[in-house]
Amino acid sequence: MALTLQDLMDAANAVVPRIDGTRAQALVADGALLLDVRDAPELQKAGHALGAHHIPRGMLEFRADPASPFHDPELSPERPVVVHCASGGRAALAGKLLKEMGYSEVYNMGGLEAWKAAAGPMVEPVDPGM
Repeated sequence: MALTLQDLMDAANAVVPRIDGTRAQALVADGALLLDVRDAPELQKAGHALGAHHIPRGMLEFRADPASPFHDPELSPERPVVVHCASGGRAALAGKLLKEMGYSEVYNMGGLEAWKAAAGPMVEPVDPGM
């Protein structure tokens, strides 16, 4: 039987703890990587959390694998990672993927709004003008 989106989300939510923006800020202050997996146009439109590291969800496997020629040195299986997207779905799936790839401490903050709600510092989008 084929998996549904709900099956995938349930599996992700079972292994990646959901945290709020306040807990995320505390983890980041202790050295965790705040990972934004939204697509670039979303960052341009909505801004991003100050200090967040951006890797689009579609590139995560390539960036997370230390053996990949595209590995991102900010990612290390030993470093805690707090993942977020726009609403939490992609963050949950990305978190599960990281866990499967050997990242031991991964959290889903949900969407960017959780960071804002906890008064997290932001880099606001640039007004494109006319």
